Formats: sequence, structure tokens, C-alpha cells
Amino acid sequence: MKVLLISANTETMNMLTLPLGLACVCAATREAGHDVVLLDLLFEPNPRSAVRDTIADFRPDVIGVSVRNIDDQEEEHPQFLLAPVREVVADCRSASAAPVILGGAGYSIFPESVLRYLGADIGIQGEGEAAFPVLVERIGRGAEVSDLPGVCLPGRAVERGVAARLDDLPLPEPGLWIPPTASGSSVWVPVQSRRGCPMDCSYCSTPMIEGRSIRRRSPERIAAWLADLREAGHRNFSFVDNMFNLPLSYAKDLCRSIIEAGIDINLWCIIYPKWVDGELVELMRRAGCRQISLGCESGSGRMLRNFNKRFDPDEVRAVSKLFEEAGIERRGFLLLGGPGETKDTVEESLAFTDTLNLDALKIMVGLRIYPQTALAGTALAEGVIGAEEDLLSPRFYVAAGLRDWLPERAAEYRASRPWVN
Repeated sequence: MKVLLISANTETMNMLTLPLGLACVCAATREAGHDVVLLDLLFEPNPRSAVRDTIADFRPDVIGVSVRNIDDQEEEHPQFLLAPVREVVADCRSASAAPVILGGAGYSIFPESVLRYLGADIGIQGEGEAAFPVLVERIGRGAEVSDLPGVCLPGRAVERGVAARLDDLPLPEPGLWIPPTASGSSVWVPVQSRRGCPMDCSYCSTPMIEGRSIRRRSPERIAAWLADLREAGHRNFSFVDNMFNLPLSYAKDLCRSIIEAGIDINLWCIIYPKWVDGELVELMRRAGCRQISLGCESGSGRMLRNFNKRFDPDEVRAVSKLFEEAGIERRGFLLLGGPGETKDTVEESLAFTDTLNLDALKIMVGLRIYPQTALAGTALAEGVIGAEEDLLSPRFYVAAGLRDWLPERAAEYRASRPWVN
């Protein structure tokens, strides 16, 4: 079968984002014996023309479209990002009779509503490396597809597909998904060594995308893949694992494998501010870690408990200090306005953040409400959202009494600190 895979993301937001997930699906589909072309619209000057031209030249039997982002999660000036993707799907429809199949992180959060909104034929919720090649094979011989895990059809509930062993899934070669212009540039190549998160933060959509059980690739395999990418000319790598330091023993083994491979690289990752010790920080430094995102979200102990965080402000301060002393750049995030937030807890968070001496800080006012989260339950109970809302159009939670004051207070704080945005 001839398969066209389209990465529909054209938004840069904080950085250029390469389509690692879709590249993994592409590698698996090629391994299954299909002829596959991957089209990344991020680097196309005219995305819609690129879709039409590629379809005319390749004449695919199946078209897959990856949906990464639903919106930009900004409450103050929200951008809904699915309208351009709907145009891509419409162009696929007008240029080809091939079935259009959706996937990607954004799709997995809203499988039924995105399928309906975009007007595609089928969707895959969760990991596509196992499900998509089988789906393509069945489409090729006209067989039933509704019994496949993760496959969503219009009007049908879906059971998310999960791969138990990540080492059974292929990793893509550099030339498959990284454009030549990214070599030696400021582009950070994404790396994922783990999937799944058991933390159950009150607002987080990760369990719907990856599940709650942590599944890992072997450290040796990740190190070997990084070596291949480095040989291809890439040096900057962003670990997109939800928490680089969990489990702690795995994080240390991964760093040791990278060190032993002798790879000269720069790493960025996300740190959960608990379960960090001096040994891990030193191993990360030796492995090439140059910056971390410190996932603290608040400096108020009460708000951290409301978010179902497993750490307190003192632990955040101690972890931040370890990385500061190691010379590793620290970037922080504040989520202001969640359930239980008051003017006092906001001021507590801002004052706390000042004590961390961070290199950069991003403040987000209001929390994007995702389905099947504790935050959605709170919003429903308080009448912020209705029971029939699918939440595809972005809805945000801001604690009562703060909607007018909080954006102004955040803007005032940003204005006096050039490292804050």
C-alpha cells in the first residue's frame, strides 16, 4: 500500500517542533512493507499546495494526518489551531479518494470530537506504531477494522491502544523526519525514552495520550540512537518525557549510557522537583544536560496540593539549587488561577519564584480544561462548564474573583522582570 503521512502542525509557538511521533509511525509502517512518504508542513512555504502536489505525484492509497495541538493553551489570547488542519483534510478529500486517518497527541485527547470536526474517516487514539500498519493492511484487503485497539470510527467508543514494550517499536532514522536545514542549527531534536505518567496532576491530559503506566526504552538503545543522530550532524536534543527523573534509577542509567557512548551533545529535559539527588544532577551534567524545565507550577503549598503535586516549595527550592550549583540553566512555569487560588496564593507564588533565581520563567493565567481530569470535574461542579460540552473549543478555569485582577497582576510582574514571559 502507498501511504502518505502528513504532519499538520505549522505552529512554532515556543520552538520548532519536529514530528517524532509521526516519524515513529512512518518507520513502523515501512517495516511492515508499505511504501510511505512523510510530509512535514512546518517547513513548507505553502502547506496546502504541498499537500495537493504530493498527493498528485504520489497517489496514496491511505492518508494519515497527525494532529499535535488543539490550541495554544493561552487563556488571555487563545488560538484555536484545528481550523488549518480542517483545510488540510479538505484538500486531501478533494485531491484523493483515499481514506483519511487521524492520529497524534492532540487527537488522542478528543478522539470523537476531532474526528467529527475535521471530517476524517478513522482515528487512532494513543500509540500508532502498532495499530496503524495493521489498519493499513486491513484497509488494503477490505477487512473489518473496528475491533483494532485504539481505532476510532464515527459514533463508536474507542479503547486506547498501548504498547507494553517500547523496545519492540522502531526508532526513525534521521533522514526520515529531520530536514537538512536542521543540522547544526538551533532546532532541538525531540527524544522520548519513556511514555506514560502516574502522577495524576489535576489538570493534565497526558494519561489520555500515553496512559498512566511508565514504559521505557532501554538506555542503551536511546544512547545508540542519539549517537546516530549526532553522526548525522545534530547536537541539540530535547527529551520530551513527562518527567526525566522518574524513575530515578532509570534516569541515572540513561545518563551513564550516554556518557559511556562518548557523545558530544546538548540536552534539555523536564524535571519533576522531587526524587532528585546530587548524583543524578552530576550524571546529567556529564551527559550533556544544559538546561531543564522545572515543573513546579506554583510556589504555594496549598495550590500544589490542589494540583495533586507530590512535592512542596522547600523541595522545589532544594532541587533548583542543585541544578544551579551544577551550572545547568533552569526554566520555570507558573500556572495561576486554579481551583482554590486567591490573591494571597498568587502573591505567595510570585514571591517564591523570585527566590529561585531562575534563568527564565513563563506565567500562564488560567488552566485549560481537558476532559476526564479532576479540573474538569471541579469546573463542572462549579458551573464553569456544562455537562454536554466536549471541551474541544478551549475553555479555561480561573478561580472566582480573580478573572479581572490576575491578568493585570501577571503583566505587572512580567514588566519588571525581563526573564519572565
